[in-house]
Amino acid sequence: MFAVGIVAAAGSGLRLGADRPKALVPLAARPLVAWAVATLVDGGVDEVVVAVPAAEHDQFAAVLPDGVRLVEGGATRTASVRAALGAVPDGAGAVLVHDAARPLTPPAVVARVLDALAAGALAVVPVLPVVDTTVVVDGQGTVTAAPDRGTLRRVQTPQGFDRATLVAAYAALDDTAELTDDAAVVRAHGVPVTTVAGDERAAKVTVAHDLALAELQVSR
Repeated sequence: MFAVGIVAAAGSGLRLGADRPKALVPLAARPLVAWAVATLVDGGVDEVVVAVPAAEHDQFAAVLPDGVRLVEGGATRTASVRAALGAVPDGAGAVLVHDAARPLTPPAVVARVLDALAAGALAVVPVLPVVDTTVVVDGQGTVTAAPDRGTLRRVQTPQGFDRATLVAAYAALDDTAELTDDAAVVRAHGVPVTTVAGDERAAKVTVAHDLALAELQVSR
């Protein structure tokens, strides 16, 4: 199964307090996007397409390996993935969509997603259990319900898809829609989503504290 990885790397990095796109922020002197691309390749992906801000195309090209295809990202994550999906070769049977903001995702997670796709799943996401009590609140901040956390999971990336299924789901999605992840796109198209085990090391880098924790992990 020929698999292509997409890395969404067009985010601004404002919440991280960075002076550059988040994906170019260094972790142990290596840009986050370089970590994400290496994870996909080491996990078994054959090619990688990265959605980047148009103004920083050359900076991304300078830090990524030869053979990584760069496309201009959009104003939203959904738009960026849509643009990258258009650059995926027709011969690809599977597409994995990964966030540059999850730099320390172990390659084994990628391999589990690929294995599930090879076994026939049309859509696969890595997940972790929810360990905190989770509540529902109303507009005034009052707790209205407490879902059973045994049925809840935290969703990570990379999320994997049968290529034709993901293309069809995006084609059916309204151009103005902005969903939180690609699993939501295929679910809106009526496709069931399978889960595999995620990994705590695949935590998302969103704010400066997250980056500091990631630095601690790689310095051990």
